[in-house]
Amino acid sequence: MDLVIGPLDLPSHVDEALAVQAIAFGLGADEVAVRRQIVLRHMQYPGARSLGATSAGHLVGFVYGMPNSRTHWWSTVVEPYLRAQGHADWLDESFVITELHVHPRYQNRGIGRRLITMITDDATEPRSILSAIDTDSPARGLYHSLGYVDLARQVHFPSAPKPYAVMGAPLPLRRR
Repeated sequence: MDLVIGPLDLPSHVDEALAVQAIAFGLGADEVAVRRQIVLRHMQYPGARSLGATSAGHLVGFVYGMPNSRTHWWSTVVEPYLRAQGHADWLDESFVITELHVHPRYQNRGIGRRLITMITDDATEPRSILSAIDTDSPARGLYHSLGYVDLARQVHFPSAPKPYAVMGAPLPLRRR
């Protein structure tokens, strides 16, 4: 497979990235339209960065994240859940993985692992946090294999039909 992973100008490729996310995550057109505005706003935050995986010139996966801020919407939603578990301090000095998606035809080839380890390798924060649907899944298996642990489970985001788990790991991520 001719795969290249490197920096991605996400605002310029937001529609291509969201097409990957829509297929990987099962999003409809209305959800994609909302997420488009969120991604564009996120990429204006200090320290936000993204990587893309391309094959034959087509985007097949991407990741983006940023230094966490307790003022970000995501942090305000997860903070009570983390506080209840004694983990609210994880919201400080953390690099949050906001989105990580790989097109289903390219999954199980190590692309997600490479994307998340590469983006966190450049983080100056001592740890990383993320949220994932709270079910046994290949994604959560990947995160666990990298050293992420569950900090809070059954986290409910407004308008999300399924509960999430908030996970955290010290940086650098564990390598196999």
